[in-house]
Amino acid sequence: MSHVTEVLKKASELPEGDVVRILLQQHAGIRQLCATVGSSTGQAKRQAFDDLRVLLAVHETAEEFVVHPVASVHGGETLTKALVADEKEATEMLAQLEEVGVDSPEFDATFPIFQIAVEQHAEEEERVEFPMLLSELDETARQAMGKRLSATERVAPTRPHPGTAGSVPKQLAAMPFHSVVDRVRDALSRT
Repeated sequence: MSHVTEVLKKASELPEGDVVRILLQQHAGIRQLCATVGSSTGQAKRQAFDDLRVLLAVHETAEEFVVHPVASVHGGETLTKALVADEKEATEMLAQLEEVGVDSPEFDATFPIFQIAVEQHAEEEERVEFPMLLSELDETARQAMGKRLSATERVAPTRPHPGTAGSVPKQLAAMPFHSVVDRVRDALSRT
């Protein structure tokens, strides 16, 4: 059984809307897109990288708004700091990859390193952070987090901003102010 299949199986065992289920599904999607980028060429590679870039930007921003603050409160402050540092490093690598472009030999040399970093980060979340959420929070709390995660994803930036990784205020600053205000209000009114 592939790692993606295992992660999707774990996700399917959790209720629909559970924050851990949503995150596991996103991790599976990220892994699949990484594999596609690594094995594709031309337009297929470009499209897979664009899809990966957007999914990662949205996923990491949503984690910073919703997941990491809760995990930190429940005893994971050291872990949260380490995960945020990993996310910042990955965001910087992603921006470099985006800058050189998928047709560059530098992209092909750097992408496998990026993929390993992303995989290790996801595994750490799955090994430590997600089990902590499952043990410390009841289903109702995880459902509420799932709603907030989904709402946050609707307002997250869709391009990597290396200078903003690990800082919600900086991430919001990277978006036009009025857009942020309107999108955050709309998203929060739906949760």
